[in-house]
Amino acid sequence: MADPELTTGPKGRPLDPFRRAVLRGLAVLLPPLLTIVIFVWVGNTVTNYLLEPLERGARKVLVAHFQKRILPANRVSKNQVTEGRAQLDGMIYQQTADGSFVPVDDYEFVQQALEPLPVPERATQLYRDYVDKKFLQPHVVIPLFLCVFLLVLYLLGRFLAAGVGRLFWTQIERLIHRLPLIRNVYSSVKQVTDFMFSERDIQYTRVVAVEYPRRGIWTLAFVTGESLLDIRCAANEPVMSVLVPTSPMPFTGFTITVRKSETLDLNITMEQAFQFIVSCGVVAPEHQISQAQADRERPRRADASLPAPTSE
Repeated sequence: MADPELTTGPKGRPLDPFRRAVLRGLAVLLPPLLTIVIFVWVGNTVTNYLLEPLERGARKVLVAHFQKRILPANRVSKNQVTEGRAQLDGMIYQQTADGSFVPVDDYEFVQQALEPLPVPERATQLYRDYVDKKFLQPHVVIPLFLCVFLLVLYLLGRFLAAGVGRLFWTQIERLIHRLPLIRNVYSSVKQVTDFMFSERDIQYTRVVAVEYPRRGIWTLAFVTGESLLDIRCAANEPVMSVLVPTSPMPFTGFTITVRKSETLDLNITMEQAFQFIVSCGVVAPEHQISQAQADRERPRRADASLPAPTSE
């Protein structure tokens, strides 16, 4: 009689179902969570380094402009003041706590905007609140900022597309590449941005299989071009360049040049190839499944198609 310890397989640990469920939930949760985190980080970066400096600059300019309306106390005589108000040149002014005078319309606007908070004592601070409440509201600043930002990007792109702009930017990049530490960071960032925003996308023509990294090991690859003429001359036959993707990230990999005679064209689509690579070979096209696997799947499909037994 066979030993039970030899015939039975290894027993699963009690926490294995819990661990698999946690990992499955983590795999579902991480992609949307990381997407939100990236967009929040980009939004905070734009707000902290672009929107807020522009808003502070606009506030400074507007406050300096409106503060010209302030009349100092020595410009108004006491007999012209009645219950904190004075009329000069046909305009009514309201006196603030520091003794200055501002147009009554501006004063009442700030008073209504800050209610129930008190009006600032100093006239200069009153106009800071006036600018914030009238011109720098979020529903005004954000759309205006986006329009100005898009306009700047458009003008910058048109300028760099011209000959003078391209020459000017080339000189700036030469200067950046001479800086010891900055050039390393700039080069890395530029490679990422060029890959993300370049209009010259990589065009995959078809899916092939090549023997890589050695003969006897077949690897999926995407054909990208005809490669280099010098390599074709050395090989004495047509060659082509292919991208050998890595699992589970098919957008990274190795670019190699192979002889066309050493490649095998595969009868699968690009989407099926990506699914095969991302799943590390688990998800294969149905028409490419081996006969042994198809024989195993056939009884399962037959059992699933049978009607459920009914109790009499």
